[in-house]
Amino acid sequence: MYLSFFGLNEKPFSITPDPRYLYLSERHAEALAHLLYGVSEAGGFVQLTGEVGTGKTTIVRSLLGQIPKNAEIALILNPRMTAPEFMLTICEELGIGLPDRAVASLKDLVDILNHYLLRAHADGRRVVLLVDEAQNLAPAVLEQVRLLTNLETPTEKLLQIILIGQPELREMLARPDLRQLAQRITGRYHLDPLSAPETAAYVRHRLRVAGATTDILTPGALAETYRQSGGIPRLVNVICDRALLGAYTLDRHRVTAAIIRSSASEVFGRRVTPRWLPWAAGAGGALVATLAGIALWQSGVLERSTTAIGAGALNAGATKAETAGTTSVSGVAAANATGASGAATPTVASAVTPPPVHESMASLLEKSAAETTTDAAFARLLTRWGAATADSGDGCAQAEHAGLQCVRQRGSYAQLRLYNRPAMLALGDDQGGSHQVVLVALGDDDAVLDIGGVEHRVGIADLARYWFGDFVLLWKPVSIPLKALVPGMSGEAVRALRRHLEQLAGTTAAGEPGDRYDESLVQLVENFQRKRRLDVDGIAGWQTQLALDAAAPAPGTPRLLVADKGN
Repeated sequence: MYLSFFGLNEKPFSITPDPRYLYLSERHAEALAHLLYGVSEAGGFVQLTGEVGTGKTTIVRSLLGQIPKNAEIALILNPRMTAPEFMLTICEELGIGLPDRAVASLKDLVDILNHYLLRAHADGRRVVLLVDEAQNLAPAVLEQVRLLTNLETPTEKLLQIILIGQPELREMLARPDLRQLAQRITGRYHLDPLSAPETAAYVRHRLRVAGATTDILTPGALAETYRQSGGIPRLVNVICDRALLGAYTLDRHRVTAAIIRSSASEVFGRRVTPRWLPWAAGAGGALVATLAGIALWQSGVLERSTTAIGAGALNAGATKAETAGTTSVSGVAAANATGASGAATPTVASAVTPPPVHESMASLLEKSAAETTTDAAFARLLTRWGAATADSGDGCAQAEHAGLQCVRQRGSYAQLRLYNRPAMLALGDDQGGSHQVVLVALGDDDAVLDIGGVEHRVGIADLARYWFGDFVLLWKPVSIPLKALVPGMSGEAVRALRRHLEQLAGTTAAGEPGDRYDESLVQLVENFQRKRRLDVDGIAGWQTQLALDAAAPAPGTPRLLVADKGN
């Protein structure tokens, strides 16, 4: 609902454990390193604990994406089961075929697993059992887990076990009857909540991954997010997601501390007050009590002296009026000019303010309706490329005739920066009318639009009220019609692709680059896609080719300029 309003590609605060959004704080980086050590090194247990919502499962997902090629993972997400069911699940996770007679026999399951581990060891493969939510393991299952560490060769353990759970897991393993298992734990790590600076960095990180180009949360909102969530990532996600929706409904492009508090109230089902409110209430009460005491003490003195003071003031006023002459008239005039509040009326010079930098989108669209038609805007876009234009007709057909590829897409400011080309934006006004303008420069807070050949500077937030993500841009591919380049292909287009990627990576080799789309080229493409936050599939489709062309444009290619602040 709020994605296009904030210029986002996807929801940044989803509570699903997406490894792309993993923010590696110092503690999270250490925790991931502990798990990677557990996967690559033999022997014993590795234990990772943390409060609910601190990011344990997300770390597990990230671990699964980084396991060595010679490692096999048996992942158990719900360990609330009996010992035979637990062993059966391990065998199923490892893809071990089981005879019918073994399914109900714990001894047969252990023997089959032991034979499988011996074969894996002989083949140079490592087998890792990873148990999430391990605090739910029953004592009998924990004993079975301990017995699994007895599966070994004379030199090393055959099965590495990683237990991940809530703090209750530590308490459970500290029980005297489980001391044999606790003594075999070779690595322990506890995941703490984020600190205040880490919480702010975490929020900004997730927004950037989702496509945000500016800071959507104010510094006060970031501080309030930490105060309400305690630095627990899951609570941060829930509160911030609700805050973005709240800001959207209020038509505000910045999330404030008040919006965070309102969102936290909805999330927790109770009223959340500002940090200063209890202190202010206490201080206010003390101040009232003090003033009341002073008033009571002075009441007698004031009552006795009122008459004398009043008479003295009247006499002094009369004497001053007699001696001042016409000066008193000037004083009255000055008082009238000052006003009841006592503030002097500004002079003409002080009332002059510099002209505004930004033009209002509402007035700009209203006065430029004739220049914001599709034909007029497309003509301006073609002019940026030095291409001939017609009075009317399909703009993309005209572009193709000029050797240009037409791209229509719905996206965000982040994608416009990535493609780095002037773009025609589709806008909608408050009356339901449609307009087309050409974006020629884009900064953090400013944008420059070409409307009828005249450039206008507008604010990003103001523009976002009218632009919901639809744009058209042009670029010049190697050949038209454009075709995707996939592994196994060969030819000059593949050679050009490799040349551009090697130049960007700084790995250009001597001689002519190869013209075959082999595994080395797939790696180059995937690395490029990963750095540009594109879908990492190793295929050079139009988005990858366009992003590559934007990264190394040909001479004379129009680019999206940076809209510097100022006039």
